[in-house]
Amino acid sequence: MTNNYQDLLFPYAYNILGSAEDARDAIQDVLANYYAAPRDGIANEKAYLVKSVINRAINKKQRRKLVPQPEEWLPEPVATESADANVYLKDILSYSLLILLERLNAKERAVFILRESFDYDHKEIADILSISEENARKLLSRAKTKLFKPGGEAPRNPVHDAHTNALLQNYIDAIRDRNMPRLEALLTEDIAFYADGGKVSVVRKVCTGAAAVAELLTYVYHTYQSKSTIKPTLLNHQPAFLFYKKDQLVSCVVFDIAGDQILRINAIVDPEKLKNLT
Repeated sequence: MTNNYQDLLFPYAYNILGSAEDARDAIQDVLANYYAAPRDGIANEKAYLVKSVINRAINKKQRRKLVPQPEEWLPEPVATESADANVYLKDILSYSLLILLERLNAKERAVFILRESFDYDHKEIADILSISEENARKLLSRAKTKLFKPGGEAPRNPVHDAHTNALLQNYIDAIRDRNMPRLEALLTEDIAFYADGGKVSVVRKVCTGAAAVAELLTYVYHTYQSKSTIKPTLLNHQPAFLFYKKDQLVSCVVFDIAGDQILRINAIVDPEKLKNLT
């Protein structure tokens, strides 16, 4: 039963925290306290644990927000290639949406996730967060205003099909061949590249524009990655590459794709954010 609850609770905690490591810590704390204390009067065990984990995750997120995050901070990715077999992985948010959710405070984020991802009504959300229904509605409205700014990007449903596979094969072939015009054509004009190395140094943390990003990608590949084994996969339901050196995962790249072009590239080199992918 404990393992089942860990699977059930993980998407709630992870979607709020953006960190698989922190999510597992929050769940472990809640379950340890739950099984160590008297449970008289708890009519619905699942609802009680979901509420406890959500509030624990909010507290952890609030504490982490007190420490300024660098611009290039990226969420810890989760492997979702087996989502068809693991029903709980379907509730993991897309990587692009997780990045957008960093605009919100912890309570706004929790309300948005519970309403939009888990389809909770406002009364249920109010009960979980110990707030009024009116406050729950206001938090959701504020969250949507911050997320969907006029003229700003809106989250897209990730697409992974034969067309996407062909695009990414074309992408890596262009990099290998140093074919800059071909590579730039696969990138939007205002493409953004972000690299999160944690304590590991990276060549560039932020880069924008098709020409500059194409040059950076080509340099990084031929300087550091040309002898790596590349494994295509899905991370947070989005197409991604895992880079291995001698069977050790050294980096991953998550792509945000629309149509025939790549909108954003997120490179994670931080070993702490890679260890759970192995």
